[in-house]
Amino acid sequence: MKDTESEESNNDDEITEEDEDEYEEYEGFVFLHNDIVCSTQDKAGIPKTWILLDSQSTMDVFSNPRLLTNILTSKTTLTLHCNAGKAIVQQKGDLKGYGTIWYYPEGIANILSLHKVQEKYKVTYDSSTMAGFVVHKSDGTKRVFKPSRKGLFFSDVKHENAHVLVHTVDSIKNKYTVKEYSDAHKARSIQDIIGQPSTKDYIRYVENNMLPNCPITKADIIHAEEILGPNLGSLKGKMTRTKPLKVTINTYNELPKGMLDKHGNVTLAVDIMYINGIPFVMTTSRAIHFGTAELIKNEKISTIMISIKQVIEAYEARGFQICYILADGQFEHARKHIEQMGIY
Repeated sequence: MKDTESEESNNDDEITEEDEDEYEEYEGFVFLHNDIVCSTQDKAGIPKTWILLDSQSTMDVFSNPRLLTNILTSKTTLTLHCNAGKAIVQQKGDLKGYGTIWYYPEGIANILSLHKVQEKYKVTYDSSTMAGFVVHKSDGTKRVFKPSRKGLFFSDVKHENAHVLVHTVDSIKNKYTVKEYSDAHKARSIQDIIGQPSTKDYIRYVENNMLPNCPITKADIIHAEEILGPNLGSLKGKMTRTKPLKVTINTYNELPKGMLDKHGNVTLAVDIMYINGIPFVMTTSRAIHFGTAELIKNEKISTIMISIKQVIEAYEARGFQICYILADGQFEHARKHIEQMGIY
């Protein structure tokens, strides 16, 4: 397999953005250092929170889904060339504040192409300071990609609340002039009017003069994306549903400390309640306020006692002792049966 240096002479053959639009299936290149293998079998020890800035990659490819949103299957595919061979990439996701990039879950790193980044942001590098590559964002802040011990230029987002190149609406809108902010809203309005195409298609329409007398530019579209976020209308119907996580019901197997010592002897209030003419035996305990409801088929003494005994057994199973039962005259005929159980 060819190494990094041997491929430098072939950079003129790389696929451009115009070629991406022309062909449904196109190829990209991702090169890493020789001691790091791009393989689905033997993954290198690159932290998942690192974002690499690679000067010899022609495509932006991420492997960590937690850094992306709106991951879905693309209509086009990417043939990814690396040291280990070829890989077919079929999914894309949105990196907030940056744009749509390829998503390859079997990859070993999150890679931003230096060529792609410099198209959107100013990038500087001063070898004398050893600070690394500095990406100057539109809000005046900077993102530094510093060199690792093995020479990879990375930015770690592990301890950050937001992803790389992400800005909040309140913080970023104040960085624009009134006209720029107004033009961004105008760009979003036109995007809605023409059927809410994706940002990539929208930019292509504007750059190729496919919208006659269109008053906005590519910069206005990018500003709208940064200020207002992705156009939700352009995302609807394109997202792949993921299987939801299984719902876990938390149960308490142990009583709070001191509960039995303080409220071990229980006074129970009992009554019969009718719901749509259907009788239920309702109980609630003083202090604990634990309530029960049980459907009964009739109001015979035997039926009512069966229901009360079941409630008593539920309390005793957790260590409580029913000492008193409070009820109205309807339960008078059950008094002797309750007293035989040692309850008054």
